[in-house]
Amino acid sequence: MENARLLVVDDEESMCKFMQIFLSKEGYDVTATADPNEAVSKIEKEDYDLVIADLMMPEMSGLELLAKAKGIDPGLNVIVMTAFASVDSAIEALKKGASDYVTKPFKVDEIKIAIQKTLEQKKIVRENATLKRQLKKEFQFDNFIGASPQIIEMKRLAERVAATDSTVLIRGESGTGKELVARAIHNHSLRAGKPFVSINCAALPETLLESELFGHSRGAFTGAVKDKEGLFKVADGGTFLLDEVGETSSAIQVKLLRVLEEKEITPLGATRPVPVDVRLIASTNADLEQDVKSGKFRADLYYRLHVIPILIPALRERKEDIKLLVNHFLKRLAEREKSRPKGMTEPALKMLCAYPWPGNVRELENVIEQAYLLCKKEQLDVEDFPERVRAGDVPQLVEPNHPGTPTLEEVEKAYIYWTLEKTGWQKTKAAQILGIDASTLYRKIERYQFKDK
Repeated sequence: MENARLLVVDDEESMCKFMQIFLSKEGYDVTATADPNEAVSKIEKEDYDLVIADLMMPEMSGLELLAKAKGIDPGLNVIVMTAFASVDSAIEALKKGASDYVTKPFKVDEIKIAIQKTLEQKKIVRENATLKRQLKKEFQFDNFIGASPQIIEMKRLAERVAATDSTVLIRGESGTGKELVARAIHNHSLRAGKPFVSINCAALPETLLESELFGHSRGAFTGAVKDKEGLFKVADGGTFLLDEVGETSSAIQVKLLRVLEEKEITPLGATRPVPVDVRLIASTNADLEQDVKSGKFRADLYYRLHVIPILIPALRERKEDIKLLVNHFLKRLAEREKSRPKGMTEPALKMLCAYPWPGNVRELENVIEQAYLLCKKEQLDVEDFPERVRAGDVPQLVEPNHPGTPTLEEVEKAYIYWTLEKTGWQKTKAAQILGIDASTLYRKIERYQFKDK
């Protein structure tokens, strides 16, 4: 750490002067004192990155100074110096919170390395703490943009659920923000300091998914050259999000049921179960009730997952939130691109509100970003947006004579087929537009038995 502030405490004036001159030449901001009481006073009044203190001082021992320093600032790093014959005291200091120790007489390189190592560890701790704060700030319920009654009620329910340890099933179309809600639930739960792990169940073939979820033992199958810890074990103590849980096979569903009922997993090739403590959140854009009726999804697993259901409405069902979302995306893009904020003309905003957004918030975000980056004017206008948005070119979701409201599965099926047709069955391009992995798209094509014309 450049310009780190160091406090040297040693009852020998000559050592204080040597350390101050030597460490100042190394680029540190150094204060030195032979009086440990004065050192305590300085720690109370000023911020230091590191204290280097002698263990054997007549007025106050280094252990006493360490205890007082930690009492003032628990995060303060302390390196102790001791004679070779008193190494046991140095080990005692490590047990009580010292970062490191050096034995006198020491070589210059020894104290340099000890200081560098301690300051580097302090930097890493600070960066990790900053990253955790940023993640926690990013995944808050307030960051789910929307003021419509449906969103307000959804967020209230999710906040209440977060305080419990119950299993949650989040339902909503692709692009509505299911993972954002899942992460916010985790960050507001008692498991917030523990891992949050997620996996897209539709993105992997069954055998690979099983290995990823539950792990495997060496020799369990060809290529299993060593033991592998499954993601359930990685998430131990935290939260596990199973995205697109409706795409799992019957064999996987049986094992998921065991996790929920027995709180244990059995890695592939293993004979003994492994206990896991995981809060499970599942998400889906499929109609699981219909899948239960058709036999595609196990009823017992469905009821285990459906303890607390949370429905995220489609964007077309909360069009009053589109203006809020547009302003949010424009502001974030300006910050990211370090450019002057751009506005939106009234005709363009009306056009966005009229479009039904089959790809939901993800599609809106992508459209806004594309228009923002290509537009050279201060305001985005109608002509800056894709033809499909200007023309309202969206798929016919159901037949004109279809009775009642289409199911979620029917909407998804129609939108995927329409996107494939529009892209000339270029699956990679279609997957990008849909906002899903290519492997997920292939599984959807197989599930809905689509055939390229």
